[in-house]
Amino acid sequence: MSAEQRPLRGMLLLLGSLFFFAALDATAKYLAQRYSVPLLVWARYLVHCLLMAVFLGPHQGRRLVATGRPRRQIVRGLLLVGCTGFGIAALARMPLAETTAVAFTAPLMVALLAGPWLGERLSAGRWLAVLAGFGGVLLIARPGGAVTVDGIALALLAAACYAAYQILTRQLAATEGTVTLVFYTALVGTVAMSLALPFFWRDIAQVAPGDAWLIAALGVLGGSGHFLLTRAFRHAPASTLSPFIYVQLVWATVLGAAVFGQWPDWVSAFGMAAIVTCGLWLAVDARRASRLLT
Repeated sequence: MSAEQRPLRGMLLLLGSLFFFAALDATAKYLAQRYSVPLLVWARYLVHCLLMAVFLGPHQGRRLVATGRPRRQIVRGLLLVGCTGFGIAALARMPLAETTAVAFTAPLMVALLAGPWLGERLSAGRWLAVLAGFGGVLLIARPGGAVTVDGIALALLAAACYAAYQILTRQLAATEGTVTLVFYTALVGTVAMSLALPFFWRDIAQVAPGDAWLIAALGVLGGSGHFLLTRAFRHAPASTLSPFIYVQLVWATVLGAAVFGQWPDWVSAFGMAAIVTCGLWLAVDARRASRLLT
């Protein structure tokens, strides 16, 4: 049986990767209360890059860095750095579940950007889904809720960076290997944040020994999540797996309650449900449209 014929294995790998990503966010939220965001972003990419170089470098060799589109690889990597930085800054200000939900507006932004960027037509139904999804954000961001204006703004910036990152990934996936794509995100993130190191190097000396392991865990969790995600898409197509991406919100809600004692109230939960429903509708609609074209 080929890898493409194992959708159940692909789903299980995806669920595992989403747990690692949610655990990464929870760890970053905990650490962001005491350490600067640039330090955490730098550590996250440095450890991730070292892990890939050590475990994949000997086997992949030059294939790990071979690319025909280096400029787009760099831009894509910088977008993910922005997503990580804005995301951690948002986590420092808002509950885990609500931050994750707002970050999941990325598929809505992809739908908006795909028109001018990829020439895809945005139907009336997709427009309605996008508007309803952002209506869910307004419910989460309502006055008197558990979130802050700057936290919402940072989470939306993270989503915007991730949306552009996803579109570039679509364009690069046709010619670039999956492992190369993952490695370049780690490499670009490491180089970019290392160049900025003079601005926050003093923060490194202030890291408590016990927290050093947690900071290193950011890279381990991120690298493990990306590894499992890559393996998942070898066993099942994106159209099958994409609706399950929102399970990360379940993990985030559980970890937010278990670690930080934060449960979304019913209005925020309704807004989160609206974002997820609209994102799922867009994924199903895109899958239906692709079937009609084949």
